[in-house]
Amino acid sequence: MATKPGFLTDWPWKPLGSFKYIVLAPWVMHSFYSLATKGKNELDYTYLLILPFLLSRALHNQIWISISRHRNAKGNNKIVDRAIEFEQVDRESNWDDQILLNGLLFYIFGSILPIASFLPAWRTDGVVITALLHAGPVEYLYYWLHRALHHHYLYSRYHSHHHSSMVTEPITCKRDDVQMCVLVFGKKLTNGVCVAAVIHPFAEHIAYFLLFAIPLVGTLLTGTASLSSQFGYITYIDFMNNMGHCNFEFIPKWLFSVFPPLKYFMYTPSFHSLHHTQFRTNYSLFMPLYDCIHGTTDRSSDALHASALERRRPESPDAVHLTHLTTPESIFHLRVGFASFASRPHDSKWSTWLMWPVSSLGFFIYGSSTFLAETNLLGKRKLQTWTVPRYSVQYGLKWQTQGINSLIEEAILEADVRGCKVSEELNRSGQLFIEKHPKLKTKVVDGSSLAVAIVLNSIPKGTTQVLFRGALSKLAFAIVSALSHRAIQVATLYETEKHKLSSTNEAKVVISKSYTQKVWIVGDGLSKDEQLKAPKGTLFIPFSHFPPKKARDDAFYCHTPSMIAPPSLHNLHSCENWLPRRVMSAARVAGILHAVEGWGVHESGDSIFDVGKIWEAAMKHGFRPTTISK
Repeated sequence: MATKPGFLTDWPWKPLGSFKYIVLAPWVMHSFYSLATKGKNELDYTYLLILPFLLSRALHNQIWISISRHRNAKGNNKIVDRAIEFEQVDRESNWDDQILLNGLLFYIFGSILPIASFLPAWRTDGVVITALLHAGPVEYLYYWLHRALHHHYLYSRYHSHHHSSMVTEPITCKRDDVQMCVLVFGKKLTNGVCVAAVIHPFAEHIAYFLLFAIPLVGTLLTGTASLSSQFGYITYIDFMNNMGHCNFEFIPKWLFSVFPPLKYFMYTPSFHSLHHTQFRTNYSLFMPLYDCIHGTTDRSSDALHASALERRRPESPDAVHLTHLTTPESIFHLRVGFASFASRPHDSKWSTWLMWPVSSLGFFIYGSSTFLAETNLLGKRKLQTWTVPRYSVQYGLKWQTQGINSLIEEAILEADVRGCKVSEELNRSGQLFIEKHPKLKTKVVDGSSLAVAIVLNSIPKGTTQVLFRGALSKLAFAIVSALSHRAIQVATLYETEKHKLSSTNEAKVVISKSYTQKVWIVGDGLSKDEQLKAPKGTLFIPFSHFPPKKARDDAFYCHTPSMIAPPSLHNLHSCENWLPRRVMSAARVAGILHAVEGWGVHESGDSIFDVGKIWEAAMKHGFRPTTISK
């Protein structure tokens, strides 16, 4: 939102929320009706192609978003070291509003203007006129419109929204080897980052549409318009807009060496990024010519372009969290997927199941090897999340075991080469790989000790008895053992669980017959009927990887073992599975703590790290317990 929102800042369909697409329904239905009732020679393909074109624009933008996030996570050719937070994702979640606006206007003008109907597929003269009108009036008028939008009156009311996606800490931009800060209206702003190319207030988009309509209307009035000139021009604008805001450089220097004048007619991502970091330079739309004419070209444009191209992958991460996909639709919750989905806890809905073809395509793209999903910063520590492209159900299939283990092994060995800690939650423990590679310098951490600590510290003070129910595992035995050392009586529902827990631990486990315990420690296998036996107000504390299916409205459910990230942990803008924002799983946090504390030990197999020590370290570094969800 702009600092002082002006007239027509909000989009008119904002109150409709996710139902905003209904504004196109009358025209879409009319186009389908025409397709069904008219003959082939009567069909207006200009009108019919509007909807497919809008969908292709949305796909085009999403591809750029995914590529940009993936490249920025890797760090290759990155222009600005930026950190994206949830606030920025929320602010930019309406990036498709401009596509909706364009579609609405296309339908309206296509319906009332006969010259906009029944256009031919191609006309060379129309394409040439479109290019000339863009290079002349459009680029020149945009340059001055852009400079006007940076006047304090218009900037505070409109254009500041586009520039509001700033990193939370100053970013160093190199100009004559001096660290620069931007001074605007007497206020010191942190150096900015590239923001979403199409995030502007409604009034700004109206102005841009009128501007970009010059070539469209010009070719219509001269009778030279075609499908290629109309749709091609909008596609060109989308491509250049997204390229300028992608925050990684890929335009080679030799291109400008072979044809030097090209640098005045095509900008680069680094050229436009300087407008966001230096504010009063590089105003041009896509052609730097007008900045050169009016003396507003940033002097460091060429140097930044060269340095970004030379920038390779930065130093190795200090800790790697190895995880995997859960369900087919969970691929959309990766930060390289749909940003608005990823910024919310994973919740399976019928609408995401309808997108299974896209999720299948993503599986085939990433299915051959583990891929980098996210990079975070904790002080000077670099943390990464690597994703194994396999779903939870595949871990229970024997014929998939060898392939999954090979992917995990390759990831651990790569981390070993880079010299970083690995926290994993993939096959219960990394003991298999430690035994196979005894000379591993990388330490494998499964986070069991921190999970135990989280469960113990979730139990209300004064509790003397808990009921234990869930699949028995290394973590289950560790929790029961810790409870016995705290003199907390453990009860179970079944004799088999009692026998196994008592034979392994020093604690005396009893059978619960009255179900009066108000604290339940639960894992996989907890049923709805078992939950219904608990008294009203029971606190369910899960130790499993997956949360239990809630069967009670009068009970309290904790999150699966996890902790709230400290404010000093940056670039965290996607939710980890079903966990809330800025909440990280125990395995992920444990890997970070082992890295920052320099503990040179494995935590895998049957071994458990010091529970008290890792809890104290978590508190020291700003991690906090999660709240109870009802």
